[in-house]
Amino acid sequence: MIVKLSETVPVKTVFKIKIACLLTLAIMVGGCSLTIDGRDYKEQAPAFNLVEFFDGKVTAWGIVQNRSAEVVQRFIVNIDGSVEGSELVLDETFEYIIGEGVTERVWRLQTNADGTFTGNASDIAGPATGTPYGNAFNFVYEMDLAVDGSTYRVAFDDWFFAIDDNTLMNRSYIKKFGIVMAEVTIFMQRQE
Repeated sequence: MIVKLSETVPVKTVFKIKIACLLTLAIMVGGCSLTIDGRDYKEQAPAFNLVEFFDGKVTAWGIVQNRSAEVVQRFIVNIDGSVEGSELVLDETFEYIIGEGVTERVWRLQTNADGTFTGNASDIAGPATGTPYGNAFNFVYEMDLAVDGSTYRVAFDDWFFAIDDNTLMNRSYIKKFGIVMAEVTIFMQRQE
């Protein structure tokens, strides 16, 4: 004889068990979400200086992969950086080979007294915060991201790693509810 759980346990209790299982699963998946500790890069060379790297022209080539690792965007970004008073201004122009997205963005970044950065752009929700870690730099912000006709508020955990004085790799983790929903890989190079 097979007895269904709902026949021996009240419906409210079954509902509570299901909710508890879903919450446990969400916590477990969130716990498996990627976390980088910037302190691991404080002593690594070459040291990355955000202002020096982006003061001038930079070209970037990148891809965006969804949760299934499918490449959903392939793009080139031309960045024209300049220092205007106490601000680093990054004027970005995007060209898409696969997919579509924002075509222009202008970042305005200020250096804080403690060496961190605060930045803004028109499509960024609230201020972005940047923290240098020797060879690495972490930029954290939220954005309203358009996907298939809908808009979602997502968090970006953006990591830059210096290869040499003219080259860097960028890995961005796009998160919703703390879970990585997509990953961005970008190769950047200063143009002489």
